[in-house]
Amino acid sequence: QKLCDRVASSTLLDDRRDAVRALKSLSKKYRLEVGIQAMEHLIHVLQTDRSDSEIIGYALDTLYNVISNDLEEEEQEENSAKQVDDLGSQFTEIFIKQQENVTLLLTLVEEFDFHVRWPGVKLLTSLLKQQGPQVQQIILVSPMGVSRLMDLLADSREVIRNDGVLLLQQLTKSNAAIQKIVAFENAFERLLDIITEEGNSDGGIVVEDCLLLLQNLLKNNNSNQNFFKEGSYIQRMKPWFEVGDDNCGWSAQKVTNLHLMLQLVRVLVSPTNPPGATSSCQKAMFHCGLLQQLCTILMATGVPADILTETINTVSEVIRGCQTNQDYFASVNAPSNPPRPAIVVLLMSMVNERQPFVLRCAVLYCFQCFLYKNQKGQGEIVSTLLPSTIDATGNSVSAGQLLCGGLFSTDSLSNWCAAVALAHALQENATLKEQLLRVQLATSIGNPPVSLLQQCTNILSQGSKVQTRVGLLMLLCTWLSNCSIAVTHFLHNPANVPFFQLTGQIAENLGEEEQLVQGLCALLLGISIYYNDNSLENYRKEKLKQLIEKRIGRENFIEKLGFISKHELYSRAAQKPQPSFSSPDHMMFDHEFTKLVKELEGVISKAIYKSSEEDKKEEEVKKTLEQHDNIVTHYKKVIREQDQELEELKQRINTLTSQNEQLQATVTQQVSQIQQHKDQYNLLKVQLGKDTQHHNSHGDTFQMNGIQTEEVSKLKEELEEWKNKHELLQGQLKEKDSVIEKLSSSQLEMGTTEQASQISKLGGLEHSNELQKELEMLRSQIQLQSAEISKLQMENQKLQVMNATADPVLGDSGATAATSSELEGRLEQEMKELKSEVKALSEEKESLKQQLDSSSSTVAILQDEKSKLQREVAESKKEQDDLLVLLADQDQKISALKMKLKDLGVPVEDEDDTESGDQGDEDEDGDEEEQD
Repeated sequence: QKLCDRVASSTLLDDRRDAVRALKSLSKKYRLEVGIQAMEHLIHVLQTDRSDSEIIGYALDTLYNVISNDLEEEEQEENSAKQVDDLGSQFTEIFIKQQENVTLLLTLVEEFDFHVRWPGVKLLTSLLKQQGPQVQQIILVSPMGVSRLMDLLADSREVIRNDGVLLLQQLTKSNAAIQKIVAFENAFERLLDIITEEGNSDGGIVVEDCLLLLQNLLKNNNSNQNFFKEGSYIQRMKPWFEVGDDNCGWSAQKVTNLHLMLQLVRVLVSPTNPPGATSSCQKAMFHCGLLQQLCTILMATGVPADILTETINTVSEVIRGCQTNQDYFASVNAPSNPPRPAIVVLLMSMVNERQPFVLRCAVLYCFQCFLYKNQKGQGEIVSTLLPSTIDATGNSVSAGQLLCGGLFSTDSLSNWCAAVALAHALQENATLKEQLLRVQLATSIGNPPVSLLQQCTNILSQGSKVQTRVGLLMLLCTWLSNCSIAVTHFLHNPANVPFFQLTGQIAENLGEEEQLVQGLCALLLGISIYYNDNSLENYRKEKLKQLIEKRIGRENFIEKLGFISKHELYSRAAQKPQPSFSSPDHMMFDHEFTKLVKELEGVISKAIYKSSEEDKKEEEVKKTLEQHDNIVTHYKKVIREQDQELEELKQRINTLTSQNEQLQATVTQQVSQIQQHKDQYNLLKVQLGKDTQHHNSHGDTFQMNGIQTEEVSKLKEELEEWKNKHELLQGQLKEKDSVIEKLSSSQLEMGTTEQASQISKLGGLEHSNELQKELEMLRSQIQLQSAEISKLQMENQKLQVMNATADPVLGDSGATAATSSELEGRLEQEMKELKSEVKALSEEKESLKQQLDSSSSTVAILQDEKSKLQREVAESKKEQDDLLVLLADQDQKISALKMKLKDLGVPVEDEDDTESGDQGDEDEDGDEEEQD
């Protein structure tokens, strides 16, 4: 009381600090007294004396001693352990009653001072241990509460970092919202870094704490699991499982760490997770090599038994339902001589009664997971039992031989495990159920072989142990369900009629331990009725029902059938796929079998009470449904074929449309090429005109400069030669024009044929109208081209006239007039030809209209036309190239002539100067030069 008064009333900080230090020393021994009297004053100190880290540290330590349940104190006062627990919970409740206290504590934890931060972390951890959900809620609603605690993981002082991990363990327990916040605050990255720094599995207890925190964050939290996978953190788990050749002498801490690491892998691929999330994690583990690393541990020597068992369970869930991983596991070989498949080595352990019970359960789980949704693996296992695939030399033992050996051994646990394993090989696979009927077993020398099915019924009739009979009955029920042929084989047993034995066992009033067997016998009898195809006259559905009515009674039969689902061991097995049993005696039911019972129990009960008339009606309904299904299947097939044909037609239409677009593009290209020729022709005309003007302006200068007549005559000959080549070029240009006209007309025919074929196939009037428009457009393009050709010919005529008049030396006016009249005649002739072509085009238009109405052209004709057109286009392009080459040669010749004129002393202006100046300026410059 005095100390509390000093804390409350002293004005000097030193006095208050000494009082709080004294309270701290009393708080461990006199926990109740200090807590009741001093808690309020200590909280007040935290609020008012934050500037002094020493007094804050003492206050936090005192509160921690009061609230936490110290282990030493519990050992000293064992009798009052419960009272101690209640004290901590009560004081925590008092502390968190005011939410501001927790918020204040979060603020203090942010302080970097070791004497404040460390006791603050310990106090907050103790609060979470005592009143977890309430403190979690306060921290969750506190601004940046979780984020401030995440900074503890980045503290350079290991003791604070390690206690921060313990704090986050308590904070994230059973609170998905906080788990998500912690995960998105980069917790995975920091924790994995700490594990790596500490040496992975060789690390100390810090690694263990980090792994426990990771489990809290990932277990049953789909969002965090997806974040962990998307962040590529699965790849960082691979180094955890790297083991050497010598695995002897592992420390207890390493075993604990590796055990937790394996459990963390299982959390990510647990069968209780959503299938999509599990599948993506399984694939990631295969691609990063984690599964391969686990299989290495599986086949390594010297690995402790509990680690080996947990590794088998982990591998089981990594491959469960994932075809890629299952295929890889099937290819794993044990390092023996000769190498044996890992599956065979594991099965040898399962059927070996000297192996630990938990290890045998783990191997069974691994085998079940390997076969889960794996028809390929099921087929491989069953094939090792079939006569054609059994190794006659006996050098190597197969999985099928091991299962048969376990099925008929003297160890009841081996019987049960082998029966369940074989049942999983038949799960939801009717083909393999039929193939397994071919399996023959040699019982003893001199006796004929018996089928596997018959041998199972023989062992049942011999009254073996309950566990053995339960295993065999589960195998038979799985085998016969949804397989009428197996039911027929089962009923048609020449050695003994199993139903009389089954009905006898069901009818007897035996002890409680035999009730389970009775229930399974009733289930097997019900399956034989429900899946009976009435192929055996003596064992038709109606006769079997009468047998049940006479020997057992329907009500009694249903009651016996209900024994299965009411059994406690049935309820345990139905909870999860992994077989986990406290002792071998409790090993009775398999998880997949419980699903089968749940599915069949109701339908069998209904089938027992159905009359023969109802059975007949049901069979008629089934036949009707089968016929209906056949009709539906037929129509589906027809529709599928029609869809294929329609798809092919669509593809052909698309092909023809693209061809049409290509042809239109070709026409556009030809038009652009004609425009280019026109531009080149105009350029050539301008150049010739300038050369003529230069001749006129400088004609007299030849004589003034004393040019020899021989050189002038040589130049005249070269000009004459150039003139002849120009006329040749003009003829080639006319030929080019005619080729273009032919190309345009063939393009017109091509487009018309293509559109007609489409219209004939689709039968649409709209396509006909569009084709008519395209025809008119092509005709207009051809007329425009004809006009351009006429214009070019007119300009050519003018150019020739200019050439004729520009030569003062020749002065052959008569020849010029003759040439002009000849060109006029040619022009009139070409105009007549163009008119005749227009007339021909109009006639072609009428014929095309008729072709649109009754066109039956085929795609083959269209393809021929296309190939012809392509050849013509290629020839046209080649001729254009030749024309361009000739034009380029002419340009070179003109340049060469200009150079010679310059050499002879005749002034010649460059092209650039000519283009920049106007004609008047050129004349003035010429006059000035003459005067000079």
